[in-house]
Amino acid sequence: MFRALAGLLLAVLMVPAAWAQSGYRIQPGDVLQMEVLEDPSLNRSLLVLPDGSVSLPLVGTVQATGKSVESMRNAISAALAPNFASPPTVFLSVGQLNQMTSALNAAQAQAAAANVRPYGTVAVYAVGEFNTQGRLDIQSGTTLLQFLAETGGLTRFAATKRIQLHRPDKKTGLETVYNFNYKAIQAGAKAPVIVLRDGDVIVAPERKLFE
Repeated sequence: MFRALAGLLLAVLMVPAAWAQSGYRIQPGDVLQMEVLEDPSLNRSLLVLPDGSVSLPLVGTVQATGKSVESMRNAISAALAPNFASPPTVFLSVGQLNQMTSALNAAQAQAAAANVRPYGTVAVYAVGEFNTQGRLDIQSGTTLLQFLAETGGLTRFAATKRIQLHRPDKKTGLETVYNFNYKAIQAGAKAPVIVLRDGDVIVAPERKLFE
């Protein structure tokens, strides 16, 4: 499960880099990687200065801020062209984003990763007198009884006779409520086999005074 989650997290973290090469607009503080096929001695990193320009060999400064990577590549090729028999072949990529953009992308990646569900699991929600509350990702096929045993247990205030399973129907928008007498099962009664589904909400009400 950990490997699957790590793989998904890596894919999420790679999204900003791929995005930067396509629709990204160059900003001050970015570092561009330039390669010139016809003259490798021109290959270098180009820092986008605060005024939005980069300094090119043989040319001087070229405005970069606001341009896409492809547009900037064309501009560099055109600027270098007088030094070659024909416009040179230029390869350009964003080697490093400025600190503000990097921080934003990292925050977006972390937020996306937080919503990634491990493969083979369903999300259910524990509400009320549980020692562990909120959303829990559990293995597909887990029954309600198994869930109650795996969640860290119920508090001493839980009304174990009145455990409720709330199951929403996405098609109709209605909700079905199943009652589950956990106390009777603990005393030896047979447990109904209820396999949990994605989106199920398990409620453990608070025990009444003389319950």
